[in-house]
Amino acid sequence: METLAVLPYDQCLSRFPAYLQQADMESNGKSVDRHGNPLTYHSGPVLWGEPGTNGQHAFYQLIHQGTVRVPCDFILAANTHYPGGPHHRYLSANAFAQAQALMQGRSLDEVRAVSAGSPNPAEAYQVFEGNRPSNFLLCQRLTPAALGALVAMYEHKIWVQGVVWNVFSYDQWGVELGKILAGRVLPLLEEEQQGDVPGVDSSTKALVARWQRWQDGREKPKGS
Repeated sequence: METLAVLPYDQCLSRFPAYLQQADMESNGKSVDRHGNPLTYHSGPVLWGEPGTNGQHAFYQLIHQGTVRVPCDFILAANTHYPGGPHHRYLSANAFAQAQALMQGRSLDEVRAVSAGSPNPAEAYQVFEGNRPSNFLLCQRLTPAALGALVAMYEHKIWVQGVVWNVFSYDQWGVELGKILAGRVLPLLEEEQQGDVPGVDSSTKALVARWQRWQDGREKPKGS
């Protein structure tokens, strides 16, 4: 599967998916193996996610009923650092329920049972296929030790997947090309160099020229 959603039901972990993007995608985003041969299988997934119920009102629809299968990692702490009456129970109930819905889905018979024989023109849209993969990671409280355990677990997973895929997980040659090209473009932005620059294509030069005109006020964007 080509993507993975990390869904922490804890605002303290709001940046955790972004951290894992760097750990996972920068590590295993490779297309050749350790011998330099092109891979004939998929390697690192696209990793993304949002905390809590924010994601439920953003992209869960696609996870539940879309044509792309998205494995999910739910993360929840049984105890919160921010007591707020029943709110943590509501949040936890949503986390458990979303994981159950992904696993079990809802059949057409179950939809019709709710309608109790009444016509329901929307019944086809209320069916959930289910059998969608997820992990549920539950800790007692989000302590430094618990966060460290989460980080260690994901780092170990990344290493194991790199071994299985036979790639060098922790080199970052893909990032280097952009840095090299940025070094060629920067003199144009600083107007230290004019005309053709080796390795800078005509499309990029046109963008740079527009950037320069807009920056120094020689030209204003349309509609401004």
